[in-house]
Amino acid sequence: MITVHHLNESRSTRVIWLLEELKMPFEVVHHQRDENTKLAPSSLGKVHPLNKAPVIEHNGHVLCESGAVLEYILDQSSEGLLRPAKEDDTYYAYLEWLHFAEGSLGLPVITYLLMQMEARSGDAPLDGYIAKELNLDLGYIDETLAKRAYFAGDEFSAADIMMTISLEIAGSLKLLENRPHIQAYLTRVQARPAYQKARAFG
Repeated sequence: MITVHHLNESRSTRVIWLLEELKMPFEVVHHQRDENTKLAPSSLGKVHPLNKAPVIEHNGHVLCESGAVLEYILDQSSEGLLRPAKEDDTYYAYLEWLHFAEGSLGLPVITYLLMQMEARSGDAPLDGYIAKELNLDLGYIDETLAKRAYFAGDEFSAADIMMTISLEIAGSLKLLENRPHIQAYLTRVQARPAYQKARAFG
């Protein structure tokens, strides 16, 4: 059975969501952020030295990093669900968006989040760069979702799980107000029963 080390207010929700979609058995070990520092507790560092979530344990493997964890879980499933076959025309769109969530979108969104957490007066050198990157990335995403239902095409996939959590962070920072296709997409995927079950874990 897969053990998910789940940190509250973290991207480990992705892992639980995927497992719920696949109907695979799992157990959750909860870790709570420090209320003052918002940092992960030392209990998570005892599982993986990076002291970050998501982390899973399974068959002697201890894995960190969302994309790698999701790919590992998909490899354990014999159903072939939530990932296009490699010979499918949508496979590389799937692969692009699976990595885009952290590789391209993650940096400006998380940097913007951190910038909001500090007392600032006036513009800092990074402000223009972050604004440019956010506009570029979110514009690309909104245009993509204007043309198709999901990131890899007409079918929901693990790439949607990766992207949704990143987009929710952007939404919490009020970065999606002029992105109607992203907003409609989030409303649709957040209605999925497996998403609702994953969110119930906190």
